Amino acid sequence: MRKIREILRLKYGCNCSNREISRSCGIGRATVSDYLNRAKAAGLTWPLPDELSDTALENQLFPSSAPRTTQSRFIPDFHEVHKELQSRKHVTLNLLWQEYKEQHPDGYQYSWFCHSYRDWAARLDVVMRHEHRAGEKLFVDYAGQTVDLINHETGAIHKAQIFVSVMGASNYTYAEATLSQKTEDWIGSHVRAFSFMGGVPVAVIPDNLKSGVSKTCRYEPDINPTYNDLARHYQTVIIPARARKPKDKAKAEAGVLLVERWILAVLRKHTFFSLADLNREIRKLVHVLNSRPFKKLPGSRQSWFEEIDKPALKPLPALPYELAYWKKATVHLDYHVEVEGYYYSVPYTLVKKKLDIRYTGSTVECFYSNKRVASHLRHIPHGRHSTIKEHMPLRHQKYLEWTPDRFKRWAAKIGPETAMLTELLLLKRTHPQQAYRTLLGILRLGKSYGDARLEAACGRALYINALSYKSVESILKNGLDQKPLPEADTDKKPIHHQNIRGAVYFNSTSH
Repeated sequence: MRKIREILRLKYGCNCSNREISRSCGIGRATVSDYLNRAKAAGLTWPLPDELSDTALENQLFPSSAPRTTQSRFIPDFHEVHKELQSRKHVTLNLLWQEYKEQHPDGYQYSWFCHSYRDWAARLDVVMRHEHRAGEKLFVDYAGQTVDLINHETGAIHKAQIFVSVMGASNYTYAEATLSQKTEDWIGSHVRAFSFMGGVPVAVIPDNLKSGVSKTCRYEPDINPTYNDLARHYQTVIIPARARKPKDKAKAEAGVLLVERWILAVLRKHTFFSLADLNREIRKLVHVLNSRPFKKLPGSRQSWFEEIDKPALKPLPALPYELAYWKKATVHLDYHVEVEGYYYSVPYTLVKKKLDIRYTGSTVECFYSNKRVASHLRHIPHGRHSTIKEHMPLRHQKYLEWTPDRFKRWAAKIGPETAMLTELLLLKRTHPQQAYRTLLGILRLGKSYGDARLEAACGRALYINALSYKSVESILKNGLDQKPLPEADTDKKPIHHQNIRGAVYFNSTSH
């Protein structure tokens, strides 16, 4: 109205031409002529009366046109239009208008239909105005408010976190309490939310918390590997809301607000000593919240979910997701990777390569270039190494075939002194495998020097307590095995030699 007043002032107060008024006000000459004609038709004079308000001026210049016909037309039910747009894929306003015109040929035209629907939808709550397709999106977030859990023994207070999820089309809400916002609780809450709904949405829309998004980015945020693993298991997709864009997750914001008002506020005077007790009360109030009728729409969250969202959800997988952690690890020179203090083998050709390790409570899987190269049971029952024979080089596989009994049988064929030395070396090491290389070297000396000389050399090595490959080899090289011991009778050998024999005998019989 300000420009209309200025046009009238310039025309009748300053006697300007329509061209000059057009340039001064920055509007077209046709518009200037239209405004002046309307003022003339309304009988307005300059100066305008002081009491004439902008609303009154507008009503005089642009009077509402009388309806051209008194015939009543059928007005569509925009509740049904809104529900059709949300619950059916590929349904458009144009299609719904065509169906409306087929039933009511004298009905309103397409432009009126669209304008009236959008005017109706604008009066809904903000979160309801978005066009969310059936079963399409699940919005997830944590409430800012927490609930106190009191340790009944120490009196210590722990702040329980409140997880909230909301379906896009029906506003169906799920909430639960967890001890933290860590990955374990974040993933577990998703698994229980899917189970609560009895299906899986097309997409999950989280906020940018660390348990869900490793690195925020406007265009390509890095999803936490465990969170991505969950999405693959349930055949859904993770689409994080843009950072500092609350409208992207308006459903979650509204759902959090409702949970805080209708659940946490109700529980504000309760005292909880365990997470189970708290979640039991939350489940009751979640049912009440979902059953509460809408204020501006017919039905409730529960009825809309049953009618719109639930039929469109993907089925749950046969088994729920098992929490899995991911890490990167470089293959050691012994072709093993470390996972929380335990070592698991991979093919030896991957030494010094970086692998992606996925580990759960029961399994460890190793991936190279997105291909699984090894799989192990988690936590080896005996020891800290899990080695698969096929992962070893061929020479190591042959080495693996050696056992203490095999060494003992080989030594016994050479003679009792060699057998005693073998037994003692196996007993001296924490693990018998640590003596394999030494024994292999000693017993192979028989091929170069003969079994008789090796037997004599082993006897001298026992006599002087020189229990090593180098000592036995030195005795053979220097011909000391061919010289008699200072005391030929073993009963008169030094005390320490008798103790060695006794120790070997005792340990061998005790086994």
